[in-house]
Amino acid sequence: MMLSSPEDWIGKQESCEDRLDPSHACRIAAMLDRPFPQEGDALAALWHWAFFQIPVPPAATGQDGHIAPGGFLPKSEGNTRMWAGGRVNFHQPLAIGQSAERQSRIEAVNEKNGRSGKLLFVTVAHEYHQNGELCLSEEQDIVYRAPSAPRLSLDKPVSEPQWSQSVTPSPLLLFRYSAVTFNGHRIHYDHPYTTKEEGYPDLVVQGPLIATLMVQAFVDANPDLKPVRLSYRGLRPLTVNKPFRVEGRIDGDGTALLWAANEDGPAHEAELQFEEKK
Repeated sequence: MMLSSPEDWIGKQESCEDRLDPSHACRIAAMLDRPFPQEGDALAALWHWAFFQIPVPPAATGQDGHIAPGGFLPKSEGNTRMWAGGRVNFHQPLAIGQSAERQSRIEAVNEKNGRSGKLLFVTVAHEYHQNGELCLSEEQDIVYRAPSAPRLSLDKPVSEPQWSQSVTPSPLLLFRYSAVTFNGHRIHYDHPYTTKEEGYPDLVVQGPLIATLMVQAFVDANPDLKPVRLSYRGLRPLTVNKPFRVEGRIDGDGTALLWAANEDGPAHEAELQFEEKK
């Protein structure tokens, strides 16, 4: 079937099976400076983003380093592509050392007008099954936009945190996260491309990495609580070597507010629903 417009991609599906290899889980742990997990342990929250990657040769990538659109994701000529946010439901843990399957579907395609012009939002739904059981379900919001100068600051107050961790995102951290997630987007490692082609002042910290660090800080501060549902979104980019904080606070029964911020204001924010561990 000929797919002539982005909306024609709605309902398109793909599936991917992967073994949650303990060695790869240890690479993620090393990258995040966490204790090494063992086979049979539960995969930590959001580490699943480092698995289920479709291996493609260089010829199947675009000029920006992403997998070229037009296969599973729609084409949008002349636009850059970013992961803008999403929602994750944690049904039960994925076990390290076992195989699992991800089933993916293009859920929605919507055009909106933004500060930088027309935006195309693509929502991708994923379900992750292991041993016949649903472990995770999520929606990822991917935005296509015309190349433009990014917003570098945001005049928006943040709440008083109940926990806070400082992060200085080194080039090594960005490289390693791109490596473990098989993410070829050049804004995370190619400085000339990042500054000259996409208009950022420096290498950009990956949004999924920031979300992972926000949830990790919550788990560190609240060891008796477990995440149930996460809703997160990026507000503006964070860049390499520029320190930021991942913070949060409990905001009522069963809900926490999480954010990442620096002296230029908040950059990412999330709402996390949780429950007590049994």
